Amino acid sequence: MNNIGKIRNAMPKYKCDAVLVSNQINRLYATGFSSSAGALLVTEKDAWYFADSRYIEAAESTVEDANVILVSKDDTFTDCIKKIIKENELSSLGFEDGSVSYATYKDWIKEFKVKMVSVQGLINDLRAIKSRTDLEKMIKAQRLAEKVFLEILPLINIEMTEKDLAAEIIYRSLKHGADDKAFNPIVVSGSNSSRPHGVPGDDKIAKGFLTIDFGVKLDGWCSDTTRTLCVGEPDEEMIKIYDTVLKAQEAGINSVRGGAKGIDIDSAARNVIEAAGYGDCFGHGFGHSLGLEVHESLKASQLSEDIMPAGAVISAEPGIYIPGRYGVRIEDVLFITENGSENITNLSKDLIVI
Repeated sequence: MNNIGKIRNAMPKYKCDAVLVSNQINRLYATGFSSSAGALLVTEKDAWYFADSRYIEAAESTVEDANVILVSKDDTFTDCIKKIIKENELSSLGFEDGSVSYATYKDWIKEFKVKMVSVQGLINDLRAIKSRTDLEKMIKAQRLAEKVFLEILPLINIEMTEKDLAAEIIYRSLKHGADDKAFNPIVVSGSNSSRPHGVPGDDKIAKGFLTIDFGVKLDGWCSDTTRTLCVGEPDEEMIKIYDTVLKAQEAGINSVRGGAKGIDIDSAARNVIEAAGYGDCFGHGFGHSLGLEVHESLKASQLSEDIMPAGAVISAEPGIYIPGRYGVRIEDVLFITENGSENITNLSKDLIVI
């Protein structure tokens, strides 16, 4: 992964002499190198990657198409960047206003003495579109997560707690080769399942719906999967709600294609839920883009004017939540094409009864 050239090619649209990439995930996207600290400066003709003593050796062997510079207490990140700005007579500098603190921004204004230009849109637009190589890595992460899901199914019982099950998910993800969890697993049962982002508790798994939402990170890429199970036999209303969510997801998926608006995709799913009489029970959006982060910039929601480009990867996760009773969410991950989408999730959506 090396996208320095893509950043350079996109710079003229933002009318800046250089782009400074400081966000950790954006640096990973640009260079393929991950570190807790670092910075990348890209100009029309050159690039520099700044690393401290903890990462300099790894950066020198990994980062391509950029000069790797050691920073220290005597030559800080700011000092080194300021030197490059002066040597190259730069007058404007693009920065990630979506992740740079106001204090850092003020410091850069003072030290660099150049015009600061927001280029968050540049980074977001580039990261939104995945190559086939990127997609294959996301599929690999998805398959690992699915293996974990199938392994935990036989373990689920009413004598274990929600925290126990969440711990099993994390343990088995790492055991099978994940680099990390993509986010803290959501494991909520019984009345807790009405909370879309509920936190696993110390209570034992209750009868009724059990929602499991988790993801893994593998080679920097995230997966995201939700399935709702039923502990004990479901009643007629529970079956109706589950079937409604599934039909809503299918309607949303059928509306996905390159060029579609996020609000229109959301509406296709929301209309199904509203027609079934549960419109007030679907508060969040249909989905969000993901990739190097589990939540990236694109949204398919009631307020989203985002245009979904071909090559984007988004979640498809409508839900119905009745406070104090239960909730249902079903989530797949879609790769958007010009004329539709490819569903990269490979798990059954039949209601599993335990």
